[in-house]
Amino acid sequence: MSAEAADREAATSSRPCTPPQTSWFEFVLEEALLEQHLQKPSPDPPPVQLIVQFLEQASKPSVNEQNQVQPPPDNKRNRILKLLALKVAAHLKWDLDVLEKSLSVPVLNMLLNELLCISKVPPGTKHVDVDLSSLPPTTAMAILLYNRWAIRTIVQSSFPVKQVKPGPPQLNVMNHIQQEKELTENILKVLKEQAADSILVLEGALKLNKDLYVHTIRTLDLLAMEPGMVNGETESSTAGLKISAEEIQCQVCYDLGAIYFQQGSTNAAVHEKAKEKFFKTKELIAKNGSSSLHFTIDEERLAGYCQACEVLTSSSDDASQQATPYSQIHSCMKSGKYQDLVKIFLEDNLTLSLPEQFRQSVLRELFQKAQQGNDALDEVCFKVCVCNTVCDVLQGRIIDIQFCQLFLKPSKEKIDFLLEVCSGSINLEDASEELKRRMAAFLKNLCLGMEDLQFVFMISSHELFIKLLKDDERKLLIDQMRKRSPRINLCTKPVTSFYDIPASASVNIGQLEHQLILSVDPWRIRQILIELHGMTSERQFWTISNKWEVPTVYGSVILGIKDSLTRDLVYILMAKGLHCCAIKDFVHAKQLFAACLELVTEFSPKLRQVMLNEMLLLDIYTHEAGAGVSGERPPSDLISRVRGYLEMRVPDIPLRQVIAEECVAFLLNWCENEYLTMQVPLPLVQTNPYVKLGQLLAATCKELPGPKESRRTAKDLWEVVVQICSVSNQHKRGNDGRVSLIKHRESTLGIMYRSELLSFIKKLREPLVLTTILSLFVKLHNVREDIVNDIAAEHISIWPSSIPNLQSVDFEAVAITVKELVSYALTINANNHFWLIIQADIYFATNQYSAALHYYLQAGAVCSDFFNKMVPPDVYTDQVIKRMIKCCSLLNCHTQVAILCQFLREVDYKTAFKALQEQNSHDAMDSYYEYIWDVTILEYLTYLHHKRGETDKRQIAIKAIGQTELNASNPEEVLQLAAQRRKKKFLQAMAKLYF
Repeated sequence: MSAEAADREAATSSRPCTPPQTSWFEFVLEEALLEQHLQKPSPDPPPVQLIVQFLEQASKPSVNEQNQVQPPPDNKRNRILKLLALKVAAHLKWDLDVLEKSLSVPVLNMLLNELLCISKVPPGTKHVDVDLSSLPPTTAMAILLYNRWAIRTIVQSSFPVKQVKPGPPQLNVMNHIQQEKELTENILKVLKEQAADSILVLEGALKLNKDLYVHTIRTLDLLAMEPGMVNGETESSTAGLKISAEEIQCQVCYDLGAIYFQQGSTNAAVHEKAKEKFFKTKELIAKNGSSSLHFTIDEERLAGYCQACEVLTSSSDDASQQATPYSQIHSCMKSGKYQDLVKIFLEDNLTLSLPEQFRQSVLRELFQKAQQGNDALDEVCFKVCVCNTVCDVLQGRIIDIQFCQLFLKPSKEKIDFLLEVCSGSINLEDASEELKRRMAAFLKNLCLGMEDLQFVFMISSHELFIKLLKDDERKLLIDQMRKRSPRINLCTKPVTSFYDIPASASVNIGQLEHQLILSVDPWRIRQILIELHGMTSERQFWTISNKWEVPTVYGSVILGIKDSLTRDLVYILMAKGLHCCAIKDFVHAKQLFAACLELVTEFSPKLRQVMLNEMLLLDIYTHEAGAGVSGERPPSDLISRVRGYLEMRVPDIPLRQVIAEECVAFLLNWCENEYLTMQVPLPLVQTNPYVKLGQLLAATCKELPGPKESRRTAKDLWEVVVQICSVSNQHKRGNDGRVSLIKHRESTLGIMYRSELLSFIKKLREPLVLTTILSLFVKLHNVREDIVNDIAAEHISIWPSSIPNLQSVDFEAVAITVKELVSYALTINANNHFWLIIQADIYFATNQYSAALHYYLQAGAVCSDFFNKMVPPDVYTDQVIKRMIKCCSLLNCHTQVAILCQFLREVDYKTAFKALQEQNSHDAMDSYYEYIWDVTILEYLTYLHHKRGETDKRQIAIKAIGQTELNASNPEEVLQLAAQRRKKKFLQAMAKLYF
């Protein structure tokens, strides 16, 4: 079987199957076995696990006589297994809560796709384009179930998942888990791309206001029978399990509220929609009760959602919303009124209405803001921490480590505020003896932990302290403090000036490790490590966080450092620096890398070069994210360092491929083509694939535009990319389920993988480089023999027009790459008309005609000041105009077709007349006549309306033809001006329609 035939067969087998046509006896037998199992008191395995078993059996790939893996056949056995899986789900009443808890995303996706198939949802049709009210009830319900699951899955994927502790490694189990993980990620990617459509489908469902029906075992049996035996029962409104309109609205509102709430993290205005949906859900539950045949809603979770929405949607001038402490705190955090925030916490110490977790979360957020450079928040953090600590004391909880840290260096102001909080948090007249005893113990222990007697006397002489402790207890405490010897410094080991930092041994190891994980201050990290190593020499502190990751090429060098303290410090500084770099916190990354460089310079030239390389990469990132965005050229020093890195010949230095990749992309983005073409050392080109690719790209761009004989480098670049997009003959096609956007068929024949090439291209911003590589992939896409609609691109003529071995190229991957590249290119410059034409051609080739028209019109608009100037003829070529005509024709906009026929160099009267004969047109018809300037077309319209007896429309055509500026005797300039004016108005009207 040829590769193309295999592609077609795999594509066919992945489509939803038609309802099975099998004998009555077979279904009775299978149903009897299934029902016998389901009627057991506690079936083993549970009913929901039967779905997994049935679908796994039905989706097993087959092996042909040549031992080649084939997609699962669409035979009687597999259809019966899929039907049985649907019956189990019907037995469970399609309860998504039950199904989601027990089935993985790929299995549930396969199950719901089968439900769509058997419910006769038209294949290949977007759900958002379907009118639910015109569908049979079971079909509409199947679409609702699928889109509800899609939304719920997106929301669920945004929640953190606790990692399961792995057991003993088993290769086959690990491979299966990895495959399922990749498949789940692909499905989630598709669901997220279609999220907007799913939301529109569910919003449309809220307008149905009628009962729907979901398939039962009986209706599934009817669908499985011969068509003549069904008698249309499954199409009636009474077939299946009835789901009332109120139940549907309740669940759909809840699911929409959840997705809106999740989207609110990036768009605060969406929280208003979430609030509306959640409160509507609450009303429906109050009206109809929480019991339902079809679903259950977690009312505690719903109440939490409602409360959160009230807080997030409150405004500063809304007095009613300020009634709750949550709203007040949210408003203070948002407006920066932190003193009011402290006052709220202090008042709550009496009422104790705020949960401990909420108090801690506010404090964590304040600490994060303070660490980002807002020094004014240090005092606020201390005050909120004191309020929380006093609250913990009164409720008998353990004092938090943060309070101990902040009180290591007490001051008069800190003591005064602490005593103020303690006094305001307890009413001695009404407080119980237990509360008084807790507060007294806290103040007493606070005194015992202080070295400065002045602060001790401040506390012991306070009115609250005097009332809580008896005279004898106070005197005993003061005597103990006076007799106590000064604290001995436990850090007696002599250290170098580099480590000459005072260490405190009063905090335990676990607390210090917690600080070590949170800190991004290199000097604080050093201090903590010194204290930890002073307490124990048996621990490797670079292992305490699984988030600290250092590239493997560096790890072996760092872990070879003999001194354990230095090893921990170097590893942690680099790991934290790389993490800050990844999250674009370049300021802290530079501080961490600088400290690490200072440290390793003393003992390791190899690690010194490693840190210089990482700081170069950091400087590239910093410039590209800062001054580079506005087009400011990088300093010459940075360009010289990038060149120096590429030319570096220091032996035994561990190198990361990403640095070379970023350096080459950096040079291409800043048009250093001369250097890449002429000055890069030949050994570097031969050993580094990114340098070779960059050299070929630079040379090709440098020659544009040029004569054919100077395009040897273009041919070399073409051959390199073709090799990357090729697959070997021994490669076997994998079956990864129903939803698969990218089949991972990476070539090992080229200088890099296709995914690496795509990742590299997405680092480029220079328009000419992007245009060059984009035109290459477009040409490669067009070379395919079975291509129907070519895609146009700038400079496409420089590439070869054929490939010796077409079968070796993975054209499916090429098509996906073209789509990804043009989408990326438009994020760089959304007004590049050539890229917009490519995007339009892609939509045209995939039969998405409305979207194609949108981009064709946008391409014309951006290069003509919204059609106020003439669109350049190299943008609106005859091919583009003909494709716009076909789009309008297939959208039944026939008057638009006739008008566009005038735009061609030679007016296409045949197409125009044929379009005008169509009476079922979806456009404005006669209101477009004012945009026609061709007298022949207007005369034909007059004749046509006269023949049909359409007097009013005939008068409009006559009025249009009677305008003096269209008189054939006018000079050519007048006629052209009249045509141009009508073109402008028509294209502007079209743009308003499709934008």
